[in-house]
Amino acid sequence: MRVLGVDPGSRFMGFGVVEEKKGRLVHLGHGVIKVVESAPLAERLKDLHAALSAALQRYQPEAVAVEGLFTFRNARSALVLGHARGVALLAAAQAGLTVHEYAPASVKKSVGASGAGNKDAVARMVRTLLGVDEATLERADASDALAVALCHLNQFRVGMPRASAPGNGKRKGAASVLADRLSSAYQRPEARR
Repeated sequence: MRVLGVDPGSRFMGFGVVEEKKGRLVHLGHGVIKVVESAPLAERLKDLHAALSAALQRYQPEAVAVEGLFTFRNARSALVLGHARGVALLAAAQAGLTVHEYAPASVKKSVGASGAGNKDAVARMVRTLLGVDEATLERADASDALAVALCHLNQFRVGMPRASAPGNGKRKGAASVLADRLSSAYQRPEARR
């Protein structure tokens, strides 16, 4: 499964593409869409939409995962971020893709950072899990977007039956691979019976 994760923002929107191939997590690409800060909001949203639509066309994901809103003290900031999230949802819907939304704390926990962990902890875990060089992640927006994609892959695999023990010809699921690579703070949910 190939997932494009989105870390929405009205000035910087991060995206990251991760694919599970034969039980391995593979980093396919990432980027940060930057818009002119002084431009009117409508122009920034138009530019975000065009650039994200181009990324969806380029990477051809099977699903899109978007980080949800967190609590804001400033209502205007929350409203503007909501517009940027709306752009991401629209671009995905126009591409005919399913959109999955995850709370910021869930995204952090899914990559092995604590729910209260900072952006550096998330970036460090993303680099470890995907083997991405620190220099290529120019902003935290990109590592956050990759973390959102990893969160979806983890959630997607947890809902599926767990793969049998190695050696029986069945491949190991991405959730198991991810859990094996995470710190001991991560607890893999038990399989549903």
